[in-house]
Amino acid sequence: MLRAHLDYHRATLAWKCDGLDDDALRAQASKPSGLSLLGLVRHMAEVERTWFRKTVNGERDLPNVWSHADDYQTAYDPAGCSREEAFTAWQAEVEHARRIELAAPSLDLVAHQPRSNQDVSLRFIMLHMIHEYARHNGHADLIREAVDGTVGA
Repeated sequence: MLRAHLDYHRATLAWKCDGLDDDALRAQASKPSGLSLLGLVRHMAEVERTWFRKTVNGERDLPNVWSHADDYQTAYDPAGCSREEAFTAWQAEVEHARRIELAAPSLDLVAHQPRSNQDVSLRFIMLHMIHEYARHNGHADLIREAVDGTVGA
């Protein structure tokens, strides 16, 4: 059930971006917010990478894709980034995450999360990811509507 919900939210983010060119994907929802659909895709690539590869898989020295150090806000800036670049990176991180999750012996697998200095289970991480995607998919709804009027679940 966790895997299905997480995949649903991943697919929803991709769906919110369907049919838009690079310029439309870079469009900001409304001032003062700098959020864009492309920025959300970039951010979620970083989040997938951090929770699954760095935390669960222990790849601690793995650099961020776009963010500076632990400042994940910089991933939101889509300047100079193309749809192809952002989606290729995001989809690669999703595939890494799926492989890591499927290879885990149990959802009760515990990993250490350095940013919070806490031990967390894979179950916690998957629930956190569902929450993270759901929140940002709400942002994506508003951004997409502002870009071209498209609305939907």
